[in-house]
Amino acid sequence: MIKLVAVTACPTGIAHTYMAQEALQQAAKAAGYEIKVETQGASGVEQALTEEDIDQADAVIIAADKKVELERFLGKRLLETSVSSAIKNPAQLIADALEQPVYGAKRDTDATGEYLERMQREKAQRKAQMPAGYKHLMNGVSHMLPLVVAGGIFIAFSFAIDIDNKAPLAQAFMNIGSGSAFALFVPILAAYISMSIADRPGLAPGLVGGWIGTQGAMYGDPHASAGYLGGIIAGFLAGYVTKWLRDWIRLPRTLEGIKPVLILPVLSVGIVGLLMIYVLGRPIAWLMQAMTNGLAHIGASGSIGLGLLLGAMMAFDMGGPVNKVAYFFAVGLLGTHTHEAEVIMAAVMAAGMTPPLGLAIATFVNRRKFYSEERDAGKAALILGLCFITEGAIPFASNDPFRIIPSIMVGSAVTGALTMTFGATLPAPHGGVFVFPLMGNLGWYCVSILIGALVTALCVLALKKNVVEA
Repeated sequence: MIKLVAVTACPTGIAHTYMAQEALQQAAKAAGYEIKVETQGASGVEQALTEEDIDQADAVIIAADKKVELERFLGKRLLETSVSSAIKNPAQLIADALEQPVYGAKRDTDATGEYLERMQREKAQRKAQMPAGYKHLMNGVSHMLPLVVAGGIFIAFSFAIDIDNKAPLAQAFMNIGSGSAFALFVPILAAYISMSIADRPGLAPGLVGGWIGTQGAMYGDPHASAGYLGGIIAGFLAGYVTKWLRDWIRLPRTLEGIKPVLILPVLSVGIVGLLMIYVLGRPIAWLMQAMTNGLAHIGASGSIGLGLLLGAMMAFDMGGPVNKVAYFFAVGLLGTHTHEAEVIMAAVMAAGMTPPLGLAIATFVNRRKFYSEERDAGKAALILGLCFITEGAIPFASNDPFRIIPSIMVGSAVTGALTMTFGATLPAPHGGVFVFPLMGNLGWYCVSILIGALVTALCVLALKKNVVEA
C-alpha cells in the first residue's frame, strides 16, 4: 500500500491548518492510500511525524503558508504547496506528490563541495543524537547570537569613536549595541528555548521570564541581573510550564482556538513571571554577580589555566556540547562589558579557529599523510578556520579520531593560553578575521593562533602514518 506523510501549517494555525489535514486524509482514504498528517497549529506540533513514518513514506506533502523545516525529508519525493491548495484539490496534490523528484538528490560537486556537504551531514547527525535539553538550549543560542554579534560590534564602534562615550555618534552606537541589542538577547534566548520545548505557545512566557531576569528592580535590587543564566532557567521553566498546561487543559474542539491565544498565554506568563520575581530572580542574580566578581580577580596563572581549559574544550568535539559550553560561557559574559570577559571571548574564538587552520597546514606540509579528498579539503578547512567555523575539522576527525582529536586539543589549548597571557580582547562573539579590526592586541593574537595551528599540524603529522590509496 502507498504511504504518504504531510505537514499542514497556516500563519494563525487555528482553522485552515486542520481543514487541510482533514481534506488530505479524506482524499488519501478515497484513493486507498495511508497518510499521516502533522499539524503545526497555534498550539504547536500535533501528530508529529516520526523518523519511521518518514522512512516508510512514498511521498511527502508540505501544505503550508509559513516556513517548514525540510531537512528531515531528504531523500523523499516532496511537494510544497499552500494550505488552500490542499483544501481545494487534495486528490490532485497526492497524485502530483508521487511524481515529484527526490528532495535533496545528490548533485555533481567538486572535492571541496563534497567536503562541505559531508561536514554539514555529520554535523546534522551529531545534532540529532544530542539530548533534548541540549537541542532546546542551542535553539535559543542560535536565535540569540545575531543580537550579541551585532551588539558587540556596535559597542566596539562606540568606544573606537569616543572612549568616554560623549560624542553623539558614539552614544547612538552604544544605544544600538548595549541599550538595544544586548538588552534583548537574554529575553530572546529564553523565548526560543521555551519555544523549542512548547512550540509557539512558549514564546510569550519565555520572553517575559527572560526580560524579568534582566530587571533587578522587579525582585528588589535595581543593580542586579540574572543575566544569561537567568535566561536559560527562565526559558526551560517557561517551556515546560507551557507544555504541561497545553497537555493538561482539555477543551471541546469548538473552543480549542482560544486556548493558544488566551488561556495558555495568561496562565503561562503569570506563573513564569511570578516565579522569576519572587522565587528565582534574586538567587540567580547573586550567582551571576559572584561569577563576575570571580573573573575580575583572576590572576596571571589563573588566566593561563583558564585559557588552556577553554581552548581544549573548544577543540574537543568541534561544535558539540563541550565546545558549546565553553563558547556560551564566553558569550554570556560579554554582557558584563568587562575587560576580563573580552579577554575570555578572544581566547575562545582563537581556540575555535585553530583546529581547521592547523589541519589545513598539515595537508599542505606533508600530502602523503592524507588521502586525496582530505588534501583537497584542506583548502576549504583553511577558509572555514579563518571564519571561526570549528566544524571544519569534523571530517578529518571522523576519519582518524584517535590521532586528530588529541592533536587539535593540544593546539587549541596552546592558543587559548597564549591569548590570555598576551591579554588580547574581543568585544564581538563571532566573525573570525572579519572582526579582527575590533580586537585589542591584534598582533599577538595572530601570533597565538599561528603558534597553536602549527602545534596542531606538528602533532597531526607526528602521529599520522603515510596513507596508501587504492
